[in-house]
Amino acid sequence: MTAHETAIAGVFPQPTEEQWRKLVDKALKGASFDTLVSKTYGGVALAPLYPRAAAAGPRALRRTPGRWSILGRVDLADADAANRFAIEDLEGGADGLHIVFAGSQGAYGGGLTSDSDETIGRLLANVRLDYGIPVLVEASPRAPGAAAAIIRLVDSQHIDPSITRISLGYDPLGLQALHGFAPAPWPQESKSFAAAAKAAAAAGFTSGAVVADARVIHAAGGEETQELAFALSAAVAYLRALADNGLDLETARALIAFRLAADADEFLGVAKFRAIRRLWARVEEACGLTPKPALIFAETAWRMMSRRDPWNNILRGTLATFSAAIGGADTITVLPFTQALGAPDSFAHRLARDTQLVLQDESHIDVVDDPTSGAGGFETLTQELCERAWAAFQQIEAEGGLPASLEKGTFQGRVAETAGERAKKVARAREKIIGANEFPDIHEKALDVLAPFDASRQNAEAPAGAPKTAALAPRRLSEPFERLRDASDAHAAKTGARPRVFLANLGSVAAFTARANFAKNFFEAGGVEAVFGPETDSSAEIARAFRDSGAKLACLCSSDRIYGDMAEAVAIALKGAGAKLYLAGRPGELEDRLRRSGVGEFIYVGCDMHDVLQRALEEAK
Repeated sequence: MTAHETAIAGVFPQPTEEQWRKLVDKALKGASFDTLVSKTYGGVALAPLYPRAAAAGPRALRRTPGRWSILGRVDLADADAANRFAIEDLEGGADGLHIVFAGSQGAYGGGLTSDSDETIGRLLANVRLDYGIPVLVEASPRAPGAAAAIIRLVDSQHIDPSITRISLGYDPLGLQALHGFAPAPWPQESKSFAAAAKAAAAAGFTSGAVVADARVIHAAGGEETQELAFALSAAVAYLRALADNGLDLETARALIAFRLAADADEFLGVAKFRAIRRLWARVEEACGLTPKPALIFAETAWRMMSRRDPWNNILRGTLATFSAAIGGADTITVLPFTQALGAPDSFAHRLARDTQLVLQDESHIDVVDDPTSGAGGFETLTQELCERAWAAFQQIEAEGGLPASLEKGTFQGRVAETAGERAKKVARAREKIIGANEFPDIHEKALDVLAPFDASRQNAEAPAGAPKTAALAPRRLSEPFERLRDASDAHAAKTGARPRVFLANLGSVAAFTARANFAKNFFEAGGVEAVFGPETDSSAEIARAFRDSGAKLACLCSSDRIYGDMAEAVAIALKGAGAKLYLAGRPGELEDRLRRSGVGEFIYVGCDMHDVLQRALEEAK
């Protein structure tokens, strides 16, 4: 018998779920099995094990099966420099371009600042639009003439627009959610929007002429079902506007594409991209249309990017790309790993391209369409996201549709509530960000960018008399900790040294190492440099080492048993030497004694890390 004739599953005995549960119960040592079940911010339960799906759900297929399109991000203000990077991306393996203007959803500190015909011509010089490469254009109130300029450019080159894959990206509701204003009330704005989209379609620009872009929800701290519901509600509002202004439903639905953020949460990421296709198919069926594969654009998430230890952004981007690709995205844009620092250089652009090229050409994750189809975990998560997102969509519809919900601020309020919960978890390091609130590198070297981050590029001014609504400002999760690190940098630049904390390690190395390392990571996440004390049981020696360290803070580090034996005497000695005292660990029944001996703060897993560090940074200066 050959290996090909032997089923792999038959080589090893197949355990049952009952056998697995017995081993789990043994490992839990009496704790509830529910401790292994977590929940998303949207209430979706994430179990540790799922049974095989009884039947696979509808397949999540790309509009064009096979490889997804790798896009190079074009966001430099200078059109000639942007063109050089665009050509470099295309020659380096990118399939197309993602053009970003200042004031668009994706203007993360960058973006073109002009939409003139001359600028667009310079930007796309030597780009063969007639080859049908995908070109995604992000709409922006600061570049209202961009789409028209591109249409004129294509016409001037005598290219039939129908052979291009240019997405003009009309998205008035996404921009309203981002900036907090609309050019006009929706009954009026919907007519202007429909006229522009119809004109583009009549000219032959049918590939994503309209984009329901939900990145603003993700960037503002929202959760998956809110992101899906926003995209679906925006698409339905656009479909209605186009139909009300003379387009048949078949033509109108063909113009609409979706754009979602992809983050490092692989399981939910895959399920989210699969879910948007099922949700849109349900809308198509409700309209009496036969469902067709939607056109889905993906971009790696802004909120997961970090300015500190930005090399971790490469890993996050890889996970996000994998999730979007497995989930069936048609195009993917990877944010260069230095995007949060400023305008990325050629090396950062190359890594963004190569992230996708390696996954395609070496890992071959594109060769199977919808590879998670039938997998119990992914099918369950996809279905749960669909059900919850549909309920959220119906809630928006009950409020009068997305334009009305945005006008009233009810949808923004729900997103803000979720963002607040997320911020609390980040502050307590329950949601971990490597390089920010977990494993910080306080001595990291600065990386080069072409120009500093320009926050003004993300903004847009409301025209006089424009209707105002609540805005959903994009924010990166690591920002609160980065502000602490910035304050530490400023102090170091001014004085020549960072704020410091002295780690008073009690007992043996085995006793204090775990909590000493925890305390080091804890304080350095806020820019307070940790200085290790001597290995000694002498309170006098510890106090003397503290005075020599130049620190103003001291943190006791050891086991609970040694705290009971030594902590009070050492705390009194350190207090006498002028230290503001912390202790690593929960104090338990020792709290009153420790506080009387001078300990003012206790740090432990789950405490409000950011709040403690804010005070510690001020005390340490």
